[in-house]
Amino acid sequence: MRTNIDTLMQGPLGAWLSEQTEMRAAAKEKARSRWVWGAAILMPLLAFLWFGPDLGPNFKMFLALGGVMAAGIWGYQPIADAKKAIKIGINSAIATSFGISYEHDVEPGDEFETARTYGLVPGFDRSGFEDRWHGMLEGHAFDLYEAHLEERRGSGKNQRWVTVFRGVIIRMGFGRPFHSTTLLQRAGAHRKWLGLGGIKDSVSFRGHRLDRVDQVHPAFAEVFGLFSDDQVEARVLVHPSYVEHLLALESAFGATELRALFSRGEVIIAAEGRNMFESGAMDASTDRARAEEAAQQFAAIAGLALAINQNERGRVRPSDDQMPGVA
Repeated sequence: MRTNIDTLMQGPLGAWLSEQTEMRAAAKEKARSRWVWGAAILMPLLAFLWFGPDLGPNFKMFLALGGVMAAGIWGYQPIADAKKAIKIGINSAIATSFGISYEHDVEPGDEFETARTYGLVPGFDRSGFEDRWHGMLEGHAFDLYEAHLEERRGSGKNQRWVTVFRGVIIRMGFGRPFHSTTLLQRAGAHRKWLGLGGIKDSVSFRGHRLDRVDQVHPAFAEVFGLFSDDQVEARVLVHPSYVEHLLALESAFGATELRALFSRGEVIIAAEGRNMFESGAMDASTDRARAEEAAQQFAAIAGLALAINQNERGRVRPSDDQMPGVA
């Protein structure tokens, strides 16, 4: 399964992007017009604010900054809308080339609640989701989207939003049937004595107990910890050769940590990383490069996810022509 960017750009995608030239120009002109109007409205209001009634310097500064920010956001909105439209067009064409679908807006499904329940993602106070790729990928039900989770920290005037997770959530139908629940995390994720002691013998999630699975391969135990309600099945599902694939999946998009849950015949993966698939831009000369980057990002993640989700125990590494890629 391969995506040829030259073919895409010379075909319907390239033709569609050429048609967006006027839309981009109109968006830029509308933004400039809004910024001019915003400045014209703000200038007399700011003059009255600073030379008018004494409201206190802090309150005046707050109102002035608020007005400038509001005008800036209002002016930039046409450009943001144009970039989103370009991004949707490019990513949709890439998804079609892989035989799946793309949607910019996302409503997370049960897999995200499962990820929360078993600690694949941290606690948060505010969430955002985008860039969903879904469909059948080499015979497996496949769903991938980005998540941005934030926590409110501090008190009083020092309150701020802090990112606690940014990365992708992947759900795939697994290549072999199973009935257990198995959690795979970085070694040391569950320690005794407030994180200072050894690895816990078991962990519990809403009353569901998972016991630590001893691994015979030291390289595996050094990198990942495994907990399951079925020791035998866990060793069949997750064996030492997974270390290479899981680490490759992390590095495919600069992930800082990967966690996986095997449950109800599916594997759910949460991988922290960076904002991806941002193929929309106002400079038409960057369209091809951005499309190629987005296609490579998706191909790398999908290919490695499929490598992890192997159908046969003996088939550890798919050949190059079996993995999604970019020609």
